[in-house]
Amino acid sequence: FDTIGKSPEGIEIVILINSINPFTWLKTAAWIKRQKPDYVISRFWLPFMGPCLGTIAKIIKWKTNIKVIAVCDNVIPHEKRIGDKMLTKYFVKQCDGFVAMSNSVLNDLESITKSFYKGNSKGSKKFKFIPHPVYNIFGEKINKEVARRHLGISTSDNKKEINVGGEEKYLLFFGFIRKYKGLDLLLDAMADERIKKMAVKLIIAGEYYEEKAMYEEIIREKQIENSLVLKTEFIPSTEVKYYFCAADMIVQPYRSATQSGVTQIAYHFERPMLVTDVGGLSEIVPHKKAGYVCQVNSKSIANAIVHFYENGLEENFSENVKNEKHRFTWEAFVAGIEEMVRE
Repeated sequence: FDTIGKSPEGIEIVILINSINPFTWLKTAAWIKRQKPDYVISRFWLPFMGPCLGTIAKIIKWKTNIKVIAVCDNVIPHEKRIGDKMLTKYFVKQCDGFVAMSNSVLNDLESITKSFYKGNSKGSKKFKFIPHPVYNIFGEKINKEVARRHLGISTSDNKKEINVGGEEKYLLFFGFIRKYKGLDLLLDAMADERIKKMAVKLIIAGEYYEEKAMYEEIIREKQIENSLVLKTEFIPSTEVKYYFCAADMIVQPYRSATQSGVTQIAYHFERPMLVTDVGGLSEIVPHKKAGYVCQVNSKSIANAIVHFYENGLEENFSENVKNEKHRFTWEAFVAGIEEMVRE
């Protein structure tokens, strides 16, 4: 679906699945079999979906030559729960091939499938790493000042509030706020005296998916209230472009990750990125070219932010991001899947 809930032109979307209603699983599998496809692509991102998607895959493969290819965001979740392994294995066992969007996920998949067979054999299952394509559904890139005025954070009409150098400095943390995303590390970094002197501000855009008291305590303790723009609420799709285009750099201080949709939104809007060296993030963001790959600590993050602004690297990094994003086209993603199916 696009940003207003309509399917793309020329594509019919049929909604059949209810993840907790097994009757819809049977109905969906029967409908798919009637279409007589050569292969079916299933998206997997959460063990909870294992019974639903695994059962559908099992039924459509029964007495047919239909192949099931899984595009996997994660197979081992960031926040583990009892039963995760069992549910994931059930789904994985039904699939013939896997596309992973980071090498860390690919390694996890190979480890899981080896457990089905004796020795180190992976059976007949196929594996392929294809980077996550760019998210291009949030509109086109817009002027930074226009974006900031829309968000109400521009001070260009008040000359006294403009930073030395002629422009406000804004970083963006975007997405659900959860422990593994390391917002607390970024808040610690924002308290660095060098960053305070630069008058850098951090936009936090996204809902809390855990208790916010810990973050509020850090903000009070570090006395960084004036360095933050808090938009800790649901961000509609129509507003996403304003947040990304308003920022000088997108910051992802994650404690764990596989790949991230946020980086691919940043690529679409040609924004430099700061990521931590976890999962597949370093595969996607070339260090000191499209941004920074930091260690998982506030000092490393702060050092990168200071380096970025002291050396005026936004324009240079943005141009590199623009060149790099050609690696992440949807055409390349589709071609990679078709190549795997033909092998």
